[in-house]
Amino acid sequence: LPTGAKAAILEGDPAQPGPFTLRLQLPPHYKVSPHWHPVIEHVTVISGVFHMGSGSVFDSVKGMALPAGSMAIMAVGTRHFAWTESEGAVIQLHGVGPWGINYVDPANDPRNKK
Repeated sequence: LPTGAKAAILEGDPAQPGPFTLRLQLPPHYKVSPHWHPVIEHVTVISGVFHMGSGSVFDSVKGMALPAGSMAIMAVGTRHFAWTESEGAVIQLHGVGPWGINYVDPANDPRNKK
């Protein structure tokens, strides 16, 4: 993920076969470019407001606000993007690995930045 997020693995190893649970603390004004996952991703908003949208192009107008207590399920391969606004958010991800994140545009992949 882009710089600024804090992550904790609560269960399993997302890179390995089997169940995993991640908790992410996302700062204010955080942006995750369009991407997809090789497995189903379950997102639960623990605190704050997390914004998500579907598609291969980042467009906040097409997104929706998910307040604390909300849940979203992203099917395998669904192109989507996410962001926070002024308050940031804490989210929990869970699924069955191996999990990964594949950016639609490789130039947006933070692993490719030096």
